[in-house]
Amino acid sequence: MVVEGWLARAAAGRPGHTALQADDGACTYGELLAASRAGAQELHARGARRGQRVAIALPGGLGFAQALHACLLLGAVAVPVDVRAPAGEQRRISAGAGVVLDEPLSRDRGRSGGSQPEPEGLRGHTLDAPAVVMHTSGTSGPPRAIELTYGNLLWSAIGSAAALDLDADERWLCAMPVCHVGGLSILVRSAIYATTAVVHGRFEAERALAALREERITLVSLVATTLTRLLDAGLARPPSLRCALTGGGPVPEALIARAAEAEVPLSLTYGLTEACSQVTTTPLRELARGGSAPGPPLFCTRIAIEEGEILVGGPTVAPAAVAGDGWLHTGDLGRIDERGRLHVTGRRSEVIISGGENVAPAEVEAVLEAHPDVLEAAVVGRADGEWGEAVTALVVARPGHVPGLQELRDHCAGSLAPYKVPREIVLRDGPLPRTRSGKLVRAQLKAPRVG
Repeated sequence: MVVEGWLARAAAGRPGHTALQADDGACTYGELLAASRAGAQELHARGARRGQRVAIALPGGLGFAQALHACLLLGAVAVPVDVRAPAGEQRRISAGAGVVLDEPLSRDRGRSGGSQPEPEGLRGHTLDAPAVVMHTSGTSGPPRAIELTYGNLLWSAIGSAAALDLDADERWLCAMPVCHVGGLSILVRSAIYATTAVVHGRFEAERALAALREERITLVSLVATTLTRLLDAGLARPPSLRCALTGGGPVPEALIARAAEAEVPLSLTYGLTEACSQVTTTPLRELARGGSAPGPPLFCTRIAIEEGEILVGGPTVAPAAVAGDGWLHTGDLGRIDERGRLHVTGRRSEVIISGGENVAPAEVEAVLEAHPDVLEAAVVGRADGEWGEAVTALVVARPGHVPGLQELRDHCAGSLAPYKVPREIVLRDGPLPRTRSGKLVRAQLKAPRVG
């Protein structure tokens, strides 16, 4: 199936509307289309062809957006590269690309040389064709490459728009890496709906706070750590914000309560790269009734639980990620309540088996982070001759606070089964190792030796 070219449609309908506002300037849809056509011509001159991979090693901004849309116009497969990753990882991600972009493309069609055919993407996109290759966050191992199609991107945008009651004048703040699916999807959805993406090259709490207060931001994508930093910086009653999508990992109940007290409309979202970002999202219409709760699946997305594991199905799932039974097996643990809402409890690969009982680290971390003296926590299993694995917590205290270890154990005992209460709690200087998208890098966490 072929659908109308997204960028061409946006430029035809709203040529003077701001497409992108970024660190290196702003552009309208008319300007972005012209620059992307010039970029597609240059890529063609450099040997890129339909179906071939083009690595984009550029920070989020006008240059990245031009390169991304140039690839989509040409039919080449865009491979975003994290420019802050070590050189070796950048080379590994770029391997197999016919062209590697580490400098912005020309915006002048005449400079690319020769007359080139108009790119196919001006006319339309084939939904089952590959569009981008994204890499997972790499929290428990090396990042994995996931090939997403035009159909995956389009259905994700449709489902997200239905959940968020998308408005034509949305201004979506992206302060997360565009090399990860959560950031990239903001650029793609904005083009599909001809709305505005406001892109910050990196998250800076004071700058994001100023944007939320002064720049008519209506949507923002956050993770628990960035939401915490914004609240600590004084975020309250943002004047234009309709929704702060927060996910990328567990969101502690105490943080949800802080957001409610500050009158920040919070939508809890669960997603993953293999499902093109969002899987479940709290609908905007529910936020108006007060409170935040786990969301139902997006329109046309299906979820199921099999032996505790979350399964995802539907048109947002990357074709290669679908198992023989027709489902994406996420490796995440969860449950579906009586209202069809998904509650995520952790990762199957991270489960600690202590005395024959299964302990999900994320559940224990959420309880610890609800303590007023705790800034962040990580829970790991330490080899133990009696228990097999002993539940061990690494805790970073809030500045100026020194929580008592027994006090923290008593706090956990008030909410957790006895076998889930940490046997050892170690205070450490922060921060805990995290990816740029805010997820704990568990591969870098080690349980301390005790005794």
